[in-house]
Amino acid sequence: QVQLMESGGGLVQAGGSLSLSCEASGDIVDIRDMGWYRQAIGKQRELVAIVASGGATNFADFVKGRIATSRDDAKRTVSLQLTSLKPADTAVYYCYASLRLGPSSRFDNYWGQGTQVTVSS
Repeated sequence: QVQLMESGGGLVQAGGSLSLSCEASGDIVDIRDMGWYRQAIGKQRELVAIVASGGATNFADFVKGRIATSRDDAKRTVSLQLTSLKPADTAVYYCYASLRLGPSSRFDNYWGQGTQVTVSS
């Protein structure tokens, strides 16, 4: 059974920063992409950041210039640091990973349960 365990988040003041971490566990053979999505109340889930297996990154326009990511394949972790937080950053942040399991030859998408980030003005 695969699990993506998120940590971090909580209540942060506008202008502050946050750090989120995610660790994947289970019968994982290979990891393609890892990253973060978010979903605010009444809105669709949207991409925040993706770190590909080769290290290439894809950041949403709304976080460019105030985001840093790291990935450790040996530990199966991905982390995000976001600065200059705004109330518009308030959302549930979900860890995402594209994983190949056990004897499978295909990659499937997996999600964490989400962690709430609330930015107060």
